[in-house]
Formats: sequence, C-alpha cells, structure tokens
Amino acid sequence: MMEHLFDTLYGVGAEQLSFAPDFTGRAFVLRRPDGNLIVYASRRLADEADGLLSTGAFARQYINHHHQAMPSCDWACEHLAAPLFGPELERRQILTHCRMGGGFAGRETPFPDFEVIPTPGHTAGSACFLWNDGQRRYLFTGDTIFLKEGRWIGAVLNSSDTAAYLASLALIKSLSFDVLVPSLAKGQPFHQTDARETERQIDAMIRRLERGADG
Repeated sequence: MMEHLFDTLYGVGAEQLSFAPDFTGRAFVLRRPDGNLIVYASRRLADEADGLLSTGAFARQYINHHHQAMPSCDWACEHLAAPLFGPELERRQILTHCRMGGGFAGRETPFPDFEVIPTPGHTAGSACFLWNDGQRRYLFTGDTIFLKEGRWIGAVLNSSDTAAYLASLALIKSLSFDVLVPSLAKGQPFHQTDARETERQIDAMIRRLERGADG
C-alpha cells in the first residue's frame, strides 16, 4: 500500500532488496498541482496502480543513477504518462533496461519547485533532487546517502570515485533541506533534519570515507 508520509509526499512500491535484505527500497510520489513526479523506481509500482492513479496526473519519473533503471520505468511511462528522466552520463546503461524520455547533465531546475543537483561519486552520474512543496524542502539522495536506523550512510563501490564522493558530500552539506529521503533505508524511510544535524551526519560520513571505510 502507498504510505502517506507528509502532506504531499507518498512512499510507494516498498520492496526487500536482494543485495541488502535488511533494507527496504521504495519509490516516492511527489504530489504537485502541475503534475506529480515519481522519484526512484520500484518493481512493485504496477501492484499499486490504483493508489498511484488516485493521486492525480503525472508529469515525469526521475532516477538519480543507472542502478535504479528497470522495466517498471516503462510501465510508469505507458500507464501513468510519466516518462523517465535520468543522468545523461549513464544513458547507455539506463537504456539497457528501459526507455528514457529525457535526461539531465548539469545542475538545473526543470520545474520551479524541483532542482536537479549532480553529486557524482557513488556513480559518475549520481544526482540529488531537491523539492520544495511550500512547507518543507526534501532532498532525495538515492543511495549516495541512505539510512540505517537514523544514521546517514554512504554506498562506496569498487567503481566509486571517492574524491568525487567527498566533494559531493561537501556540496550536500551546504544545501538547505528539512527532510532526507533516500532510495533505501533500514527503519524509517526518511529523516527530518536541520543544518546542525546535517553537518554532524555528513562530517561523520566524510571522516569514515577519508579513513577508507564505507560511508
């Protein structure tokens, strides 16, 4: 079932992850008067079609790196009229799994309330999405930052660029946001924060990465 998390934010398609069985991944619906957005992807979107359609018309689906590309993105395009947008740097990898309606290459504001912010490191094209619904500012970090029972964690792969990751964390620390919304979490799927909490959590991540540990 869809999870009503905040006034205009819904969790959808929660699923257990084979590569991280203690964590739950999900997509999110951003309910907007100018067309809803789906952020991230889930294989369970079609199972919640009635709930999705009840939230109103859709404009786009966004993924923040190619690991989120999956056939359900085509379902969202066909059944919800939500074409997929993802990083141009990873277009080739995304297209092996689903179609794209468009892409992004740099920092941009495709809608007045929604900003795309490249944050490479986890993968070359990783990005964050910053959404202001008029009451809160939500930062969608994918698994550049994910949650483990309230602790902010990074996903450093053998293919990750640690120097770029550190620079992206410094950028994220400078952003103003109220709620962290990653693509996977153990425990609550979001974390309400303020500038002091954000600085504390990201500084701890940076120290771990600098020591060569996972985020």
